[in-house]
Amino acid sequence: MWRWGLNRLMYSPFLVQMVVIRRCNLSCGYCNEYDDSSAPIPFDELCRRMDKIYELGAWSIEFTGGEPLEHPQLVDLVKYARKKGFYQIELISNGYLWNEAKVHELNDAGLDRLQVSVDGVTPNDVTIKVLKPLRKKLETIAKHAKFRVTLNGVIGSAPAGEALQVVEFAKANGVRARVQLVHDGHGQLALTPEQAQEYADVKRAIGKRFAESGDYRQKLMSDGGAPFKCRAGSRYLYVDEFGTVRWCSQTRERWGVPLMDYSLAHLKEQFATKKGCNAACTVGCVRNSSAPDNWRGQPRAEPPPPADKLVQIRTAG
Repeated sequence: MWRWGLNRLMYSPFLVQMVVIRRCNLSCGYCNEYDDSSAPIPFDELCRRMDKIYELGAWSIEFTGGEPLEHPQLVDLVKYARKKGFYQIELISNGYLWNEAKVHELNDAGLDRLQVSVDGVTPNDVTIKVLKPLRKKLETIAKHAKFRVTLNGVIGSAPAGEALQVVEFAKANGVRARVQLVHDGHGQLALTPEQAQEYADVKRAIGKRFAESGDYRQKLMSDGGAPFKCRAGSRYLYVDEFGTVRWCSQTRERWGVPLMDYSLAHLKEQFATKKGCNAACTVGCVRNSSAPDNWRGQPRAEPPPPADKLVQIRTAG
């Protein structure tokens, strides 16, 4: 038992993001994490995956998609995760399918955290995941949620200045504000000079809490890179809809191991493996999960890319 506890402290995931459905009700232009046709992953299969994730010693689990509320048994999945004993149960959503009844259901189920992505204020050619159509739903969530709510803006997906308005809306409604930098299909930085100025404005509005993971965003903006020891595959796991562990949502074609085959040996191996995409990475959850172990070594070279794509994710046409 003591060896299990020691290994958990040294290698187990702080966060596992698990896809429960690839389908989404939206089709945002910058997103490559959805399709418009996939069926929900069966409830029993997702419970089996949660059993395995818990066996690996994971502290927190986050349901993601697609849009997780498209899964008809999402509330039951949260209840199962709570019964299983995860320290934190989290959810990522675009906000469109929420109402007061759903908030109360997830309160009762034991949800701890909700992150709603809000890209800007007014719909545009890239996204409709913005304040204008979502304002009332977000106010309802903020008013009734017992779980912690974070509004996550994305600099680069809407006209300059709109991410700052998302931050101001969040503060006015008593919920946490967070802002990410838009990335390309490989999770790499992709911003214009105007968006860089918006970043500076948002940073001032949020304050000290904005400087997470060594203030990597500032380093990306000023230096063009922010190298870190990425612990994806260990401290952070991304489990796709096929039940395969990936480094993250943006490297689904680079590397993968079936979750049911995953072991302590895999956790140790990936903890020690350098990832060549780390310097310009904007995937905040990976950076945050990796940060506590920055003092530890990472001697293993990145494996070469596979000859063929492991998985071809469908996208809406």
